[in-house]
Amino acid sequence: MNIHHLELFYFIATHGGITEAARRMPYGIQQPAISAQILSLEEDLGVKLFQRRPFQLTPAGRELYEFAAPFFSRVQETSERLRGETAQRLRLAALTTILRDHLPALFVRHRRRFPHLKLRLHDANQAMAEGLLKKQEIDLAITELEGKPAMGIRSEALLQVPLVLLVPENHAAKSAREILKRTASEPLIALPDTEALTKLFRRGLAAQELIWPTSIEAGSLELVAPYVAAGFGVAVSVLAPGGRAPARTRALPLRSFPKLVVAALWTGKLPPIAESFLELLRTEAGTLRD
Repeated sequence: MNIHHLELFYFIATHGGITEAARRMPYGIQQPAISAQILSLEEDLGVKLFQRRPFQLTPAGRELYEFAAPFFSRVQETSERLRGETAQRLRLAALTTILRDHLPALFVRHRRRFPHLKLRLHDANQAMAEGLLKKQEIDLAITELEGKPAMGIRSEALLQVPLVLLVPENHAAKSAREILKRTASEPLIALPDTEALTKLFRRGLAAQELIWPTSIEAGSLELVAPYVAAGFGVAVSVLAPGGRAPARTRALPLRSFPKLVVAALWTGKLPPIAESFLELLRTEAGTLRD
């Protein structure tokens, strides 16, 4: 097996096709040359490695990618580390609320150990974070965890966050149960149905044989509270242990509903700066649980 052909295949599998791989290669190579060398690799192995359109790895291609990825995914990182360029850099993806409300204080503590800390931050949910990890564009992600992550991605649950209903501060209801008894009269503000939070909420409703259609769909949790405060309806949200409801709203716990799992995601062996930050996250999560 030609190691150069294997490298080309790794870039194709990582970036979802020959066209994107040609753009991402660390050296110049034309698409026809890539195609020819991949055909040579397939002939050498006697198997087809991927479908071209739409792009999809074959079982043999997935097996070869799992073999090659641990090495090639770390080539650039190892080179940079040897030159001392990544020792103080942390590339991280997280939900907006986590980036805004919880990480700044942790970064201050992290900077005590890494005084020249450089950050690259991405706002991402689980699906987006997994994509960034596959492309080696981040070291670590902190997102909601719904089901098992994609192949090759490791996960560690950090915290289970309870669901709540956000109501205007002058709302008459004293508990979520009161509102669930009259869902038809309360407009619901929620994230899209594809989001983990909304799926958990729908699961909780189904367990009680309730149906509550969304009246206002919000693209992020940051958009939810202002519309609740303005009287547009009741919103499904989360509230971390010890947290406070947003201004001019109250949070009513959904006690019988499933909780949102917040987890760390990564691939391979973490660089020291990311491993150290993960330890901080574990400690902070333990404090919140207590």
